[in-house]
Amino acid sequence: MPTRQLLSVLAVTLAAGVCVAPAAAAATPVKVLQLNLCHSGLAGCYTGDRVMARAKEVITSVKPQVLSLNEICSGDVAPLGAAMGQVKSLFAAARSNGNPVKCKNGQDYGNAILVAAALAGSSAGVGGIYQNQDAGSEKRSWGCLPGGRVSACTTHLSARDGNVALAQCKELMSRVEGYARTTPALFSGDMNLRYKGNPDAQSCNRTGFYRKGDGALQHVFASTKLAFAKSSTMSMGGTTDHPALIVELSIP
Repeated sequence: MPTRQLLSVLAVTLAAGVCVAPAAAAATPVKVLQLNLCHSGLAGCYTGDRVMARAKEVITSVKPQVLSLNEICSGDVAPLGAAMGQVKSLFAAARSNGNPVKCKNGQDYGNAILVAAALAGSSAGVGGIYQNQDAGSEKRSWGCLPGGRVSACTTHLSARDGNVALAQCKELMSRVEGYARTTPALFSGDMNLRYKGNPDAQSCNRTGFYRKGDGALQHVFASTKLAFAKSSTMSMGGTTDHPALIVELSIP
């Protein structure tokens, strides 16, 4: 057999024996956007509806799969959710003596968690008031959307007492730790705790979780079932007293 023909036969034979490994499934992005909008109308950081316009710009730019909102009015959820796309949302009102705290416009005041519909579960969500509270009239709350491909919660902790804030953080961590047994899980919010502060925000962390923050009071705690890529902040253009915190995660 001529040399050229023999080489061709060998090449075909070798190629036929090559096994191509299937391509690995792409990781699912879980980009978390944390915003404190100071939109109640009652605090000194209030700038009116300028903050809503800026929040929509940031949401459109970041394209989060999870959005955590603090210091908002109940009517803010729908327009901000629309900027995300198809979402499931839960609003958790802060309370005073059993009644919802009100924004200046008469709507309920509190926090919200929004999860992209593709990642959200069928649960309607759950929210509540912390057992530990400071001496102020506002009773701090939490809200969660468990299940689905990721479980996500939001909160805004005590600003009056750091030890109370840490106790509240640990209370929510216990809940999210339970969610993490069956699904990747996270919680986000204005914790009113600083990394290496007194008390230290890191003291809320537990085995199987990690923390990422904005260098000040906002933090995201995520289970290690969520791979960390990077974190960053974005200016809110003077419309509120906190930057936007962006934490980029993925489900491997």
